[in-house]
Amino acid sequence: MSESTSLNENGAPESGRSGWLRLVIYLVLIGLIAGGAWRVYKNQKLAAQQRVAQENALLSRPVPVQVAAVAQRPMPVYLTALGTVTPYYSVTVKARVSGQLDHVNFTEGQTVHQNDTILVVDPAPYKAALDQAKGTLVHDQALLKDAQAEYRRYKALYEAGVVSKEQLDLELATQGQYEGAIESDKAAVENAQLQLNWCTVQSPITGKIGLRLVDPGNIITANTTNLVIINQIQPIAVYFTLPENQLPQVLTMLRDHRQLVAAAFDRGDTTRLADGELLTADNQIDTTTGTDRLKAVFRNADEQLFPNQFVNIHLILEQRPHALVVPSAAIQTGNQGAYVWTIRHDAATGTDRAQIAPVKIALAEGQVTILDSGVKEGEPVVIDGTDRLRPGALVDVSSGPQAPSQSMSAEGNPDLSPVAQGLEHSAQSTRAAGGHGEGHKRMHP
Repeated sequence: MSESTSLNENGAPESGRSGWLRLVIYLVLIGLIAGGAWRVYKNQKLAAQQRVAQENALLSRPVPVQVAAVAQRPMPVYLTALGTVTPYYSVTVKARVSGQLDHVNFTEGQTVHQNDTILVVDPAPYKAALDQAKGTLVHDQALLKDAQAEYRRYKALYEAGVVSKEQLDLELATQGQYEGAIESDKAAVENAQLQLNWCTVQSPITGKIGLRLVDPGNIITANTTNLVIINQIQPIAVYFTLPENQLPQVLTMLRDHRQLVAAAFDRGDTTRLADGELLTADNQIDTTTGTDRLKAVFRNADEQLFPNQFVNIHLILEQRPHALVVPSAAIQTGNQGAYVWTIRHDAATGTDRAQIAPVKIALAEGQVTILDSGVKEGEPVVIDGTDRLRPGALVDVSSGPQAPSQSMSAEGNPDLSPVAQGLEHSAQSTRAAGGHGEGHKRMHP
């Protein structure tokens, strides 16, 4: 033990002063810790109050949104499918005789009619064969005439008892041989005439002729050489597929002899090319894809459809005369299902507030969505700025793009809010200035 440490009478060290010192130190440390904790608590409480104040400020500040009015107009309900344009009839023309291609009687790309002469094969060898067959027929006809005369003479001699029955039968058999030869000669003449006729190649169908595949002067082989392809494109067919879960409603309509309109759109599914009707469905489902093949026929009077063209098919199942239509951008999805944000005008305060309106979707396609229920005609729905909305939030409304249809009028809807009436007046002004309210050509019936 050091010399500075004091001892009591029994020689033990004194600890009273050091104990008080330690206690003071502990109290100071505890005070410092408590003060620091209190300071942290006060800072956190102040930050929370500032955050609440900012949130309240944000909530009290109107949220800028863009809205569009709910439209009510005739709309089709349809199924979509990918299709390929196919000629109604397609024929690869081949000559039925061999020989030298003499000349062609068509212009590539022109429309030819059934039984028009389009190609000619050199007919000289076949004309000679026909003449030879005719000469053989004349020769055998002369032999038959001689055999008939011989038979009559032998028959008179047999009746007179001069010749035997065997000789008479022999002459009769000779006559029969010549008669059979004549029938064979007639068939040979007909065959030679047919070969000669086939030297003139005629169009089997009415359609547009393609590029010639063989030039005049070439030697062609019967039933082998492809000469030209003819496609019938008026009318024209489109083959497309539908999944098996969509087939029952289509097949039911076909069995009821209902005509289903099929609209063909371009590759981008924006431009309507032609309207036709569903002809039939295949009699079996492809097990590898779970789809069935269907065929639609188009008149194609303006030739907008071309063989092997890729198109989008809209198979229209029904027309809804009073469908509720909203832009697809207005549709939101949450735990409660599909919903839209609507704008309610508070007449007492003169403000607009956002409200949630659950909706039932009938068909969603591209830029527009058809609703079964949830909103009314002319009611404004938010199409931009939904990420900051809360039920009852103040909003600053601006007009968005044109609604799917601007067929409503503010004067005809006195119950509409000022927002909806403003949209209607804006749409009417646009139409008066020559604007177009239809922004989704695909959905036109």
